[in-house]
Amino acid sequence: MSKKILTAYYSHSGNTGEIASYIQKQTNGALFEIIPAVPYPTGYNDVVRQAKIEIQSGKKPELKTKINDTESYDIIFVGSPNWWGTIAPPVAAFLSEHDFSAKTIVPFCTHGGGGYGSIFKDISLLCPNSNILEGFEVFGKGNGNISEKINLWLNEIGIK
Repeated sequence: MSKKILTAYYSHSGNTGEIASYIQKQTNGALFEIIPAVPYPTGYNDVVRQAKIEIQSGKKPELKTKINDTESYDIIFVGSPNWWGTIAPPVAAFLSEHDFSAKTIVPFCTHGGGGYGSIFKDISLLCPNSNILEGFEVFGKGNGNISEKINLWLNEIGIK
């Protein structure tokens, strides 16, 4: 029996969205964009200021997009940009809204040089009864061979 796969992601600049699309194509799963009800500012300093306040206070923004059938998925890829060493608040909101007990969670992140920080640990804290697989991180949106890197990672974690 084949596993039903969902790739859920939040992307402010588009990088995480591109990686999510590569993953979705490689896994033939569904793609779901996490969108906050109130968009983040487009100016870099403004989004930095707002996101830092939300992260420090633990605020989880209301989401515009909803998915009601997460229970039908076996494997959920969860993608986020690295915002100050952790997941973006919309991703925290998404994970908090659903019970992923007994599901396999596969984190991935994009970053501007900060690596994955505590993203993978923070996702596991929000999904305590899930099986968390080894995550994937990429600088920006990767380069010309990002599809190969994703394929290799999917093979290493047993998804392909």
